[in-house]
Amino acid sequence: MAKPPAEVSFPGSRNRRKKVRVRGIKQASKEIQRRLESNLEALLDDPESFVPEITGELGKVSFFGAKDKMAMTLKEIEIVAAKRHDQRWLKKRMVKKGGDEVCRALAGSLLAAGEEDLSTVSVFKHPLYGTASYLRRGNGKQSHLAGIQNFNHTRLRLLVWDGHAKAGQHFFSWDGGFVCSCSKPDAPPEWINWVLEKSSVDLSGEDIRWTVGLTEDMVREGEFSENGWLLLTFQDGTKVGISPSSLAKTEEPFAQSLAISMMPPNKLGSICEAEWMWRPKGWPEGEALPEEGVERLGEVLDSWLRMSIDDSKLSESCRASVLNSIEEGYVVGNSWFGIDNREGFLGHLSGTDDEKRAISTILDSLDKGLHIRSDGVVLNLDSGVIRMEEGACHPNLVSLWPNHGKTVLKGMFGLSDEECIEILERQTRRKQGFGAFLRELGESLDTEMRLRRIPWEADELPEPLGMADRLIRKAVGEGVSSTVSIARKGKGLEASMGWSWLVVHNKTESDAWRFDETIRDKGGDWVPALQALWDAAEDLLLNDIEEAVEDYKNAMKWLAESCGVSGSL
Repeated sequence: MAKPPAEVSFPGSRNRRKKVRVRGIKQASKEIQRRLESNLEALLDDPESFVPEITGELGKVSFFGAKDKMAMTLKEIEIVAAKRHDQRWLKKRMVKKGGDEVCRALAGSLLAAGEEDLSTVSVFKHPLYGTASYLRRGNGKQSHLAGIQNFNHTRLRLLVWDGHAKAGQHFFSWDGGFVCSCSKPDAPPEWINWVLEKSSVDLSGEDIRWTVGLTEDMVREGEFSENGWLLLTFQDGTKVGISPSSLAKTEEPFAQSLAISMMPPNKLGSICEAEWMWRPKGWPEGEALPEEGVERLGEVLDSWLRMSIDDSKLSESCRASVLNSIEEGYVVGNSWFGIDNREGFLGHLSGTDDEKRAISTILDSLDKGLHIRSDGVVLNLDSGVIRMEEGACHPNLVSLWPNHGKTVLKGMFGLSDEECIEILERQTRRKQGFGAFLRELGESLDTEMRLRRIPWEADELPEPLGMADRLIRKAVGEGVSSTVSIARKGKGLEASMGWSWLVVHNKTESDAWRFDETIRDKGGDWVPALQALWDAAEDLLLNDIEEAVEDYKNAMKWLAESCGVSGSL
């Protein structure tokens, strides 16, 4: 029979003991052992060491019908305490499925207290309540075992009573004490003072406390501010004012930094009242906010107290709850304007006059209100309020344009449906800023309306009169400088008219070489008539002297005679 392969070994591996790591288990340092030993000795001497002081009224101890969970636990603790030296009994009690769960963990902890070897411990870790070493014995909850064996840990000891908190009882823990107020959430003044000192914001004062951005008088009197601020009033009368800037900088949520020292932690609202001290800018002084807004504001603050809203979002959420409840007038950003103050509302918006006219035109066409969100969504409202989250005209027009663009074009410029469609399509492709778009469109339409005063249609006149007509139309719409290149490029009679045009406008200095002598001579003969035509054009088309139309006709006839153009005009 063949021999099996020789065992492979490495230098230093002989007789090496294999280490098995168990999650949550570690070798305890001497310091940890001493601390655990001290805690367990104290627990063995007094098994009620971990029990909070009862400051409230306990209910009945009954195994049938209504019963008080805390009273039942205290009764059973007495039984466990009497058996604390009976290891056999403790071993049975710590694995017993029935009975009080706190006493199950207590039995395991008392059994551990009788042991000499504390070198191997379990580690309890909680992201909020902290970390601690403990001896795991029996079937008790880890949090209960850790809390009982570290009963001097201000946060961990609260976890022992999580089941009682669910049953409606309240606990408060701080460096100077640990109490259970039973069914009533009565926070000790010492606890309130301690948690405020340890909170995640820097507070000044004592009975009246405030952060940077506020003053003692503001908090005492409950004064509103432009940005708003949070007012907390505790059971003992302590008032705390917190500015939005302070809330925005918290590393740990402020409500959490208080609630983590009480059980249940989501009942912070039972020991203090929260108010958001703000009114929209422009809201009538002394006039109450809409009831719906007050109700929504209360819901937001309650959610924040339950740690469901981030500190950084509280200010925005509070303002939105109020602003979104207003059902009349105009709301823009954090400001409000009455229904009869559209001028003030439009004046508050940033943008050009044309953009504001466009928005006003849209408002004139509405039967009901609108809510234009900052993300561009437009909501139709049953109420009459106009609500804009953005304070600039442009983003609001971008949101409104798809449904109201035609209304703007018709209302501002009197365009037909066909004209509107063409312009809307062009704007959709270009996506030009509305300020420039409306200005250019207005200028273009204004020029077009002016040019309609000319007695002849474009391209109706024979050459070279047609050249003169094109140059005038171009100059009215885009300025004389835009016509120079056209004047240079003419051929034959058009070239002579181009030269005449340059002479009229004193722009021949650098262009004479472009025209031969014959063209310059002929064009020079037409200058007086073309000058008269341009003077009449300025009066008729630029100076809005509509009576100048006869002067324009006569000047054109003169120019026709000078050019030798036959036929009647």
